[in-house]
Amino acid sequence: MERTAVLHTGIGPLTLVERGGKLAAIRLRGEAAGPAPAGGVLAETARQLAEYLAGDRRVFDLPLADPADATAFQRRVWAALGEIPYGEVRTYGELAAALGTSARAVGGACRRNPLPLVVPCHRVVARAGLGGFSGEWETGLVRDVKAVLLALEGAPAVRPPGCGGPAPGRPAG
Repeated sequence: MERTAVLHTGIGPLTLVERGGKLAAIRLRGEAAGPAPAGGVLAETARQLAEYLAGDRRVFDLPLADPADATAFQRRVWAALGEIPYGEVRTYGELAAALGTSARAVGGACRRNPLPLVVPCHRVVARAGLGGFSGEWETGLVRDVKAVLLALEGAPAVRPPGCGGPAPGRPAG
């Protein structure tokens, strides 16, 4: 049985999905209305996400549901995402080279990540710039959220060094 709850945050509403007592999904384009997280894994997820968004949490400690429809490749990519330290970024190409695949394939797996924020796909950026999450939010492009999350984590640069110019907000040279 699936339960959902809506968590209202500074980056917009997040729909939290629980299945079998474990966190199954976080939908960035959350519903505007819905039940608040009350008890169990949904309440714990809400607490940990609030701590993360306040800058007080770097690692999540939540029981995660097994995404039954995930491919072995997607699971490998998601595991690699979990290895990217808080406040650091990797390019799609760097992750692809480490996994022996293409940057486009890594991007596809990131797009299908059911647990954004907890499985930090926002820490993967395009070689020539930020890149982004798919879709749009009521308040603007979801890509803006990626920039907010990286800034929250104090990522050294939204655009990795050597990628054709300074990161936004950083002086050249």
